Amino acid sequence: MSLELAPDHVKLAVDLIELLESHHIEPEVAVNALAIALRDFQDKLKLKVDA
Repeated sequence: MSLELAPDHVKLAVDLIELLESHHIEPEVAVNALAIALRDFQDKLKLKVDA
């Protein structure tokens, strides 16, 4: 499947992976940072749903 036809969340995931890899971010650091970002966005989504 072409990335052009992929859903937006897949395109974003690919971009994030490329960004982290191009900056030589260690996997443990990336996972910890992504966990923080995930919690932040989950909180924002919960606020949006609850509104």
